[in-house]
Amino acid sequence: MKANKLAAFIVTTYISFISMAHASAPHPVFSPEQEARIGEIAADYLVSHPEILVTVSHKLQEQQEARKQKMFALSVMENQTNLLHDPDTPAYGPDNAKDAVIEFFDYQCVFCSRFAPELEKVMKAEPDVCYLFKEWPIFGGRWEASLQAAQQGLTVWQKKGPQTYVTYHNAIYATGHNEGKLTVEDILAAASKAGLTASAPGEHTASLEKNSNLAEALGLTGTPGIIVMPVSGATPDTITVFPEAVTSDKLQAAIRKATRVK
Repeated sequence: MKANKLAAFIVTTYISFISMAHASAPHPVFSPEQEARIGEIAADYLVSHPEILVTVSHKLQEQQEARKQKMFALSVMENQTNLLHDPDTPAYGPDNAKDAVIEFFDYQCVFCSRFAPELEKVMKAEPDVCYLFKEWPIFGGRWEASLQAAQQGLTVWQKKGPQTYVTYHNAIYATGHNEGKLTVEDILAAASKAGLTASAPGEHTASLEKNSNLAEALGLTGTPGIIVMPVSGATPDTITVFPEAVTSDKLQAAIRKATRVK
């Protein structure tokens, strides 16, 4: 083996092997002198080839993301009934849908606002999917309109059904008013566009608290929180959780992952 290949091999194994050896071996694998020499070789190689640190960093990030997704997926499976079959949750799509996209959102969240047109694209491209909207007004304590818009949305859902709810949902985001800029007039106009002329926010505190508790149980820490999963037979390999806004392409890729033969 050539010297540079030998050095590369030592570097790639040294970082993981030394830490594992110390953690699990009952006796040291190398003497202190040997460890010191290996460390010198590794350090010299890294100085000459800093690009290997980028490779190692990417690999660690991939491993961390895989672990995080596994934890999310297990939480989703524990809570799938509340995610998929809550009668208080606005749902849009066919009754026999095999896959679901679930969004936890706040109408004043700027990232939710950026995600809204991406979701709208996917809803047009993937009409056979069930879309569930979990109103989670996490900014309600800061901006009253956040809570009012969520309450109004659930009233639209109850009185007018799925199509008009989606109309309301998209109309709110179409204002471009977020982070404290949404007004009562915006909310009333969106409700009117959805066909609710005698508009009032309604009282849905219990539903909103239920959504908040569910989001926390799933490990979500902010909005948007997006879950893509099969309606039945979900496994960690078919569940994707996005704890942030994503593009329509990534969302559609997650839908394809959910439709894998199980």
